[in-house]
Formats: sequence, structure tokens, C-alpha cells
Amino acid sequence: MARMRNDPNFNVCPDYASDVFENTRAQLINENTNEEQAVQLLTNIWETNNNADKIAWQRQVAADREERLHREQLEEEEQDRLEQVRAQEEETTRKEDRKKNKHKYIPILATGIPDDAATSIAPCAYAIKKLDKGEYVELWYFTNDGLDEVNRKETVDDDAMIMSTLADGSTAWVSAASTRNARAVINDENLPFEEFCQACPRMLTAMEEADWPEDRTRMMARFWRNIQLTRQNSASVGM
Repeated sequence: MARMRNDPNFNVCPDYASDVFENTRAQLINENTNEEQAVQLLTNIWETNNNADKIAWQRQVAADREERLHREQLEEEEQDRLEQVRAQEEETTRKEDRKKNKHKYIPILATGIPDDAATSIAPCAYAIKKLDKGEYVELWYFTNDGLDEVNRKETVDDDAMIMSTLADGSTAWVSAASTRNARAVINDENLPFEEFCQACPRMLTAMEEADWPEDRTRMMARFWRNIQLTRQNSASVGM
């Protein structure tokens, strides 16, 4: 059956008694049917057809509704499937990161993080890479001198080999990391206290931006805070 375009419930029965339908009435009039009966007969035929159209219309409306609900259900199921796939991919990525950078995820007892932590900084890419891997990196990289590394050189991969001049004047291929550490980097134990206080809040911020677990960051915050308090108490006793 062809698709219906208009709702038959709004159709109006024609006036079969009008002059427009004179010829139609004439074909029905005979010795058993007068003009009034012909008008009623035409009206009855129209109403019968209209009622049939109303039933067909309701079926069409019901079919459209069922099709729409089915389509919406399929779309919802597809959306759920895509979300599950995305969640599984994210979980797989997290598991791979935990396996690759396991130092970042060692469970640590909860402690506080200073409220006055430094705002976002931009240490050199070498330090950022170390933090992303969950590996040790010197506090010096977060001092004023260390932050200047960003403007002095571009990043070289730790495992990359570069040509370096040795003490005896000869040249040799050495790792980029060994030449970097041999230049200006100051070990944590030799870092001046003022620069130590500069670096701690900056490194905490960088650890958070590298998505270190919160308990790990809190542990480092407490450790450095205790060092600062011990140094301050020792200074007070000395006075």
C-alpha cells in the first residue's frame, strides 16, 4: 500500500447534494432510488472509505513509531559499544603506563601537599621526560638556573649518542645523558638551601602535571617539608 501523506481524520465529507455532484447523483437515481437516497448513498460510501483510511493511517503511525524506537535503540546500543571500546582502550593505556613507569605508582601513605605550591613551570624536556617515566631527576632542573636550560638547548634523547671531546683532546661517541649530567647539574645533596626551597614546589607542580599518583606526590611534599623544617629549626638553635 502506498504511503499516506495526509491524516484522513481531518478530511471533510463533500456536499453530494450540491450542483457539482448532479451528474453523479443522476447515475444512481432510478425507480427504487430517489435523489435524496442517492445523496445518502454517496455519503455512506465516502464515510466507509474514510474510516478505512483512518485505520490505515493509525497503522502507519504505529509502524513509524516502532521504526523510530528501533532506530533509536540501535543508535543507543552503538553509542554504548563505542563508549565501552573507548573505556577499554583507556584502561589498556593506563595498564601499559603502569607497567612501563612502575615507579610512579608505588603505593605511598597519604600526607599533605603544601597549599603554596608553585604555579605551572616549564623545565627542560629532559626533566619532563624523566618525570613522565617516573624516574629520578635532580632538583637542580627546577631551580632558576635549571629552568634556564629551556632557553639554552633543545632536547636530546637520553639514549642518543653524540660526539664529545675528552680530557686528553680526543673525541668519542658518548650518551647525551652523560654529557648533560657532567656539565652544570648540581646533585641534590650539594644544592644550596635557597635553591632547594625554590625547586621543591616547582617540582611538585611538574609531578602533578606528569600525572604522578597523588599519594606519591604527597610523600615527596612531606619529605621535602621535613627537610626544610629541620634546617629552619637548626638555624634557630644556632642563633
